[in-house]
Amino acid sequence: MGKKSKKKKTKEKKKKKTAKKKIVTEIVEESNVDEQIERVQAILGIAIDEENEEENEEEMEVNDRNLEKYLVYLTENIDFSGLVTGMDDFRWEEYYIFGPGDDKEYEELKKTHPSCTDKYKILGFDEDDDVDDGILVNVERISDKKQFTLPLADLEAVDRNSSNYQILADYSMWYWNYR
Repeated sequence: MGKKSKKKKTKEKKKKKTAKKKIVTEIVEESNVDEQIERVQAILGIAIDEENEEENEEEMEVNDRNLEKYLVYLTENIDFSGLVTGMDDFRWEEYYIFGPGDDKEYEELKKTHPSCTDKYKILGFDEDDDVDDGILVNVERISDKKQFTLPLADLEAVDRNSSNYQILADYSMWYWNYR
């Protein structure tokens, strides 16, 4: 294969990748809660009953059965090469961010605890999940390679243009609103 044909293939791959990112970006920007709910209903295999919203709500509930369905979807669709970060402060950080906690102590604890300000690589799904914590993921902090297990609902994709951004946003919306 000549240099020209390799360059042409590389350009075509870049165009496809750029087009895919553009589509993902448009989906995220145009998305609203109703669309998120529709995507989650599709993931959970819920037939929408326009006349019975209460039944729809019950079927959307975060429970062991629906967590298992969501885990299957995530396993098939999550891009493990993308980076994630905390969507909000982690539980242990609240005392330091909103409470009377000491800044120096907080900075010291961040060395051994996961922080919402850190970036992580998802290594895989943890075997333990439950309704209280949802789906758990094993992550590796980029800055020091320390590994932690975190609730997936507490994380968001760093790159708003990645396919993970909408996947994680939908999961978090479902988990936090239907528990």
